[in-house]
Amino acid sequence: MINQFLNYLRYERNASAQTVQTYEDALEEFESYLNFKDNGLSLATADTDLIRDWMESLMDKGNTASTINKKLSALRSFYRFALKRNLVGRDPAHCVTGPKKSKPLPQFLREGEMDRLLDGLEWDETFSHVRARTILLLFYEAGLRRSELVGLNDEDIDFTTSQLKVTGKRNKQRIIPFGEELATELHHYMTVRDAELGGGHGALFLSDKGLRISGQQVYEIVRKYLSVVTSLKKRSPHVLRHTFATAMLNNGAGLEGIKNLLGHESVSTTEIYTHTTFEQLKRVYKEAHPRA
Repeated sequence: MINQFLNYLRYERNASAQTVQTYEDALEEFESYLNFKDNGLSLATADTDLIRDWMESLMDKGNTASTINKKLSALRSFYRFALKRNLVGRDPAHCVTGPKKSKPLPQFLREGEMDRLLDGLEWDETFSHVRARTILLLFYEAGLRRSELVGLNDEDIDFTTSQLKVTGKRNKQRIIPFGEELATELHHYMTVRDAELGGGHGALFLSDKGLRISGQQVYEIVRKYLSVVTSLKKRSPHVLRHTFATAMLNNGAGLEGIKNLLGHESVSTTEIYTHTTFEQLKRVYKEAHPRA
Protein backbone atom coordinates (compact mmCIF):
# COMPACT_ATOMS: atom_id res chain seq x y z
CA MET A 1 0.00 0.00 0.00
CA ILE A 2 2.82 2.38 0.82
CA ASN A 3 4.41 1.88 -2.59
CA GLN A 4 1.09 2.53 -4.36
CA PHE A 5 0.69 5.75 -2.40
CA LEU A 6 4.24 6.90 -3.14
CA ASN A 7 3.78 6.21 -6.86
CA TYR A 8 0.56 8.23 -6.71
CA LEU A 9 2.51 11.13 -5.22
CA ARG A 10 5.27 10.85 -7.82
CA TYR A 11 3.30 10.35 -11.01
CA GLU A 12 -0.17 11.77 -10.37
CA ARG A 13 0.56 14.58 -7.93
CA ASN A 14 4.04 15.36 -9.31
CA ALA A 15 5.34 15.72 -5.77
CA SER A 16 9.00 16.53 -5.27
CA ALA A 17 11.48 13.81 -4.36
CA GLN A 18 11.89 15.44 -0.95
CA THR A 19 8.13 15.32 -0.28
CA VAL A 20 7.91 11.70 -1.33
CA GLN A 21 10.83 10.80 0.93
CA THR A 22 9.29 12.65 3.88
CA TYR A 23 5.98 10.80 3.47
CA GLU A 24 7.75 7.46 3.02
CA ASP A 25 9.78 7.96 6.22
CA ALA A 26 6.68 8.84 8.23
CA LEU A 27 4.67 5.86 6.97
CA GLU A 28 7.49 3.38 7.51
CA GLU A 29 8.02 4.78 11.00
CA PHE A 30 4.34 4.28 11.82
CA GLU A 31 4.41 0.78 10.34
CA SER A 32 7.44 -0.09 12.48
CA TYR A 33 5.59 1.18 15.53
CA LEU A 34 2.64 -1.09 14.72
CA ASN A 35 4.94 -4.12 14.37
CA PHE A 36 6.55 -3.24 17.68
CA LYS A 37 3.15 -3.09 19.39
CA ASP A 38 1.84 -6.31 17.82
CA ASN A 39 3.07 -8.35 14.86
CA GLY A 40 -0.52 -8.82 13.76
CA LEU A 41 -1.12 -5.11 13.29
CA SER A 42 -0.87 -3.39 9.91
CA LEU A 43 -1.74 -0.10 8.23
CA ALA A 44 -5.04 -1.64 7.18
CA THR A 45 -6.00 -2.67 10.73
CA ALA A 46 -4.67 0.32 12.68
CA ASP A 47 -7.24 2.39 14.53
CA THR A 48 -7.44 5.94 15.85
CA ASP A 49 -6.18 5.01 19.32
CA LEU A 50 -3.04 3.47 17.84
CA ILE A 51 -2.32 6.65 15.91
CA ARG A 52 -2.73 8.70 19.09
CA ASP A 53 -0.46 6.27 20.96
CA TRP A 54 2.15 6.65 18.23
CA MET A 55 1.99 10.44 18.47
CA GLU A 56 2.40 10.22 22.25
CA SER A 57 5.47 8.03 21.80
CA LEU A 58 6.91 10.61 19.40
CA MET A 59 6.40 13.33 22.02
CA ASP A 60 8.08 11.15 24.65
CA LYS A 61 11.11 10.90 22.36
CA GLY A 62 11.38 14.69 22.22
CA ASN A 63 9.87 15.37 18.80
CA THR A 64 8.50 18.89 18.41
CA ALA A 65 4.84 19.60 17.72
CA SER A 66 5.79 20.77 14.22
CA THR A 67 7.56 17.48 13.44
CA ILE A 68 4.69 15.37 14.77
CA ASN A 69 2.11 17.34 12.79
CA LYS A 70 4.10 16.76 9.60
CA LYS A 71 4.13 13.02 10.24
CA LEU A 72 0.40 13.09 11.02
CA SER A 73 -0.23 15.00 7.78
CA ALA A 74 1.55 12.24 5.85
CA LEU A 75 -0.62 9.64 7.59
CA ARG A 76 -3.81 11.56 6.80
CA SER A 77 -2.89 11.84 3.12
CA PHE A 78 -2.08 8.15 2.96
CA TYR A 79 -5.39 7.06 4.50
CA ARG A 80 -7.42 9.40 2.27
CA PHE A 81 -5.73 7.82 -0.74
CA ALA A 82 -6.15 4.28 0.57
CA LEU A 83 -9.83 4.80 1.37
CA LYS A 84 -10.59 6.13 -2.14
CA ARG A 85 -8.79 3.14 -3.68
CA ASN A 86 -10.64 0.70 -1.37
CA LEU A 87 -7.34 -0.44 0.14
CA VAL A 88 -8.73 0.15 3.65
CA GLY A 89 -12.25 0.04 5.02
CA ARG A 90 -12.02 3.28 7.06
CA ASP A 91 -9.81 6.26 7.71
CA PRO A 92 -8.50 6.11 11.30
CA ALA A 93 -6.49 9.36 10.95
CA HIS A 94 -9.47 11.52 10.00
CA CYS A 95 -10.46 12.53 13.55
CA VAL A 96 -6.96 12.72 15.05
CA THR A 97 -5.84 16.20 16.10
CA GLY A 98 -2.16 17.03 16.20
CA PRO A 99 -0.42 18.72 19.14
CA LYS A 100 -0.60 22.49 19.30
CA LYS A 101 2.54 24.34 18.39
CA SER A 102 3.90 26.32 21.30
CA LYS A 103 4.32 29.97 20.43
CA PRO A 104 7.79 31.34 21.16
CA LEU A 105 7.78 33.97 23.86
CA PRO A 106 8.42 37.54 22.68
CA GLN A 107 12.01 38.71 23.05
CA PHE A 108 12.54 42.01 24.79
CA LEU A 109 15.23 44.20 26.31
CA ARG A 110 15.45 44.75 30.05
CA GLU A 111 14.97 48.24 31.41
CA GLY A 112 18.67 48.54 32.21
CA GLU A 113 19.56 47.71 28.61
CA MET A 114 17.15 50.37 27.35
CA ASP A 115 18.66 52.91 29.74
CA ARG A 116 22.12 52.08 28.44
CA LEU A 117 20.89 52.33 24.84
CA LEU A 118 19.23 55.73 25.23
CA ASP A 119 21.41 57.34 27.88
CA GLY A 120 24.69 55.45 27.94
CA LEU A 121 25.75 55.71 24.31
CA GLU A 122 27.57 58.74 22.93
CA TRP A 123 24.96 60.52 20.83
CA ASP A 124 26.08 63.58 18.88
CA GLU A 125 24.04 66.32 17.20
CA THR A 126 24.29 65.02 13.63
CA PHE A 127 21.05 64.37 11.79
CA SER A 128 21.63 60.59 11.62
CA HIS A 129 22.28 60.31 15.37
CA VAL A 130 19.34 62.50 16.39
CA ARG A 131 17.04 60.60 14.02
CA ALA A 132 18.23 57.21 15.31
CA ARG A 133 17.76 58.10 18.98
CA THR A 134 14.31 59.56 18.30
CA ILE A 135 13.24 56.41 16.45
CA LEU A 136 14.48 54.17 19.27
CA LEU A 137 12.79 56.28 21.92
CA LEU A 138 9.52 56.42 19.97
CA PHE A 139 9.41 52.63 19.59
CA TYR A 140 10.11 52.20 23.30
CA GLU A 141 7.67 54.83 24.57
CA ALA A 142 4.78 54.22 22.15
CA GLY A 143 5.06 50.52 21.21
CA LEU A 144 4.58 51.17 17.50
CA ARG A 145 4.85 48.69 14.68
CA ARG A 146 7.54 49.48 12.13
CA SER A 147 4.99 50.32 9.42
CA GLU A 148 3.19 52.64 11.83
CA LEU A 149 6.36 54.58 12.56
CA VAL A 150 7.25 54.82 8.87
CA GLY A 151 3.75 56.15 8.09
CA LEU A 152 3.81 58.96 10.66
CA ASN A 153 3.42 62.53 9.43
CA ASP A 154 4.20 65.77 11.25
CA GLU A 155 0.48 66.46 11.54
CA ASP A 156 -0.02 63.24 13.49
CA ILE A 157 1.79 64.74 16.48
CA ASP A 158 -0.22 66.97 18.80
CA PHE A 159 2.23 68.62 21.17
CA THR A 160 -0.56 70.54 22.92
CA THR A 161 -2.30 67.39 24.16
CA SER A 162 0.84 65.17 24.02
CA GLN A 163 -0.90 62.68 21.77
CA LEU A 164 0.15 60.70 18.73
CA LYS A 165 -2.31 59.62 16.03
CA VAL A 166 -1.26 56.25 14.67
CA THR A 167 -2.65 54.39 11.65
CA GLY A 168 -2.38 50.66 12.24
CA LYS A 169 -3.49 47.49 10.49
CA ARG A 170 -6.46 47.78 8.13
CA ASN A 171 -6.16 51.58 8.43
CA LYS A 172 -7.50 51.56 11.98
CA GLN A 173 -6.44 54.65 13.87
CA ARG A 174 -5.65 54.93 17.56
CA ILE A 175 -4.40 57.68 19.85
CA ILE A 176 -1.30 57.14 21.98
CA PRO A 177 -0.28 59.57 24.73
CA PHE A 178 3.39 60.45 25.20
CA GLY A 179 5.49 62.06 27.91
CA GLU A 180 7.77 65.06 28.21
CA GLU A 181 10.96 63.22 27.27
CA LEU A 182 9.55 62.06 23.94
CA ALA A 183 8.01 65.48 23.28
CA THR A 184 11.40 67.13 23.79
CA GLU A 185 13.13 64.56 21.58
CA LEU A 186 10.58 64.94 18.78
CA HIS A 187 10.88 68.75 18.86
CA HIS A 188 14.65 68.47 18.73
CA TYR A 189 14.60 65.96 15.88
CA MET A 190 12.25 68.07 13.78
CA THR A 191 14.44 71.14 14.28
CA VAL A 192 17.58 69.25 13.23
CA ARG A 193 15.75 67.60 10.33
CA ASP A 194 14.43 70.88 8.93
CA ALA A 195 17.85 72.49 9.25
CA GLU A 196 19.38 69.57 7.37
CA LEU A 197 16.75 68.91 4.71
CA GLY A 198 14.31 71.83 4.80
CA GLY A 199 10.69 71.76 5.93
CA GLY A 200 7.40 70.96 4.26
CA HIS A 201 8.03 67.27 3.56
CA GLY A 202 4.98 66.00 5.44
CA ALA A 203 6.55 62.72 6.58
CA LEU A 204 7.96 62.74 10.10
CA PHE A 205 10.99 60.55 9.52
CA LEU A 206 13.06 61.25 6.42
CA SER A 207 15.97 59.52 4.76
CA ASP A 208 19.24 61.34 4.12
CA LYS A 209 17.86 62.24 0.68
CA GLY A 210 14.76 63.92 2.08
CA LEU A 211 12.31 61.11 1.23
CA ARG A 212 10.05 59.27 3.65
CA ILE A 213 12.22 56.75 5.44
CA SER A 214 11.71 53.14 4.37
CA GLY A 215 10.92 50.17 6.58
CA GLN A 216 14.26 48.60 5.69
CA GLN A 217 16.14 51.73 6.73
CA VAL A 218 14.33 51.74 10.07
CA TYR A 219 15.14 48.06 10.54
CA GLU A 220 18.85 48.67 9.88
CA ILE A 221 18.96 51.59 12.33
CA VAL A 222 17.34 49.55 15.11
CA ARG A 223 19.47 46.50 14.42
CA LYS A 224 22.68 48.55 14.49
CA TYR A 225 22.01 50.11 17.90
CA LEU A 226 20.44 47.09 19.59
CA SER A 227 23.56 45.12 18.69
CA VAL A 228 25.52 47.42 21.00
CA VAL A 229 23.51 46.65 24.14
CA THR A 230 22.03 43.16 23.76
CA SER A 231 22.99 39.64 22.72
CA LEU A 232 19.45 38.76 21.59
CA LYS A 233 19.31 37.00 18.25
CA LYS A 234 16.38 39.16 17.19
CA ARG A 235 17.21 42.85 17.06
CA SER A 236 14.26 44.19 15.12
CA PRO A 237 11.81 47.04 15.71
CA HIS A 238 9.30 44.46 16.92
CA VAL A 239 11.63 43.62 19.81
CA LEU A 240 11.20 47.22 20.97
CA ARG A 241 7.41 46.86 20.67
CA HIS A 242 7.67 43.78 22.90
CA THR A 243 9.93 45.74 25.24
CA PHE A 244 7.32 48.51 25.53
CA ALA A 245 4.53 46.03 26.39
CA THR A 246 6.65 44.08 28.87
CA ALA A 247 7.83 47.26 30.62
CA MET A 248 4.23 48.49 30.90
CA LEU A 249 3.06 45.19 32.39
CA ASN A 250 6.00 44.98 34.80
CA ASN A 251 5.18 48.46 36.07
CA GLY A 252 1.53 47.85 36.82
CA ALA A 253 -0.39 48.52 33.58
CA GLY A 254 -3.48 46.38 32.95
CA LEU A 255 -3.85 44.09 29.96
CA GLU A 256 -6.81 46.00 28.55
CA GLY A 257 -4.87 49.26 28.54
CA ILE A 258 -1.82 47.67 26.92
CA LYS A 259 -4.11 46.06 24.32
CA ASN A 260 -5.50 49.47 23.34
CA LEU A 261 -2.07 51.07 23.19
CA LEU A 262 -0.70 48.27 20.98
CA GLY A 263 -3.76 48.23 18.74
CA HIS A 264 -4.51 44.54 19.30
CA GLU A 265 -7.90 43.24 18.22
CA SER A 266 -8.25 40.95 21.22
CA VAL A 267 -6.81 40.88 24.72
CA SER A 268 -5.87 37.24 24.11
CA THR A 269 -3.11 38.50 21.81
CA THR A 270 -1.80 40.75 24.58
CA GLU A 271 -1.80 37.92 27.13
CA ILE A 272 1.44 36.53 25.68
CA TYR A 273 3.23 39.24 27.68
CA THR A 274 1.98 37.76 30.95
CA HIS A 275 3.90 34.60 30.05
CA THR A 276 6.95 36.70 29.30
CA THR A 277 6.90 38.42 32.67
CA PHE A 278 6.29 35.09 34.42
CA GLU A 279 9.37 33.65 32.73
CA GLN A 280 11.29 36.69 33.95
CA LEU A 281 10.02 36.03 37.50
CA LYS A 282 11.16 32.42 37.27
CA ARG A 283 14.66 33.50 36.24
CA VAL A 284 14.82 35.95 39.14
CA TYR A 285 13.63 33.24 41.53
CA LYS A 286 16.20 30.71 40.35
CA GLU A 287 19.01 33.24 40.54
CA ALA A 288 18.08 34.54 43.98
CA HIS A 289 16.52 31.75 46.08
CA PRO A 290 19.07 29.54 47.89
CA ARG A 291 17.00 26.38 47.32
CA ALA A 292 15.75 27.13 43.82
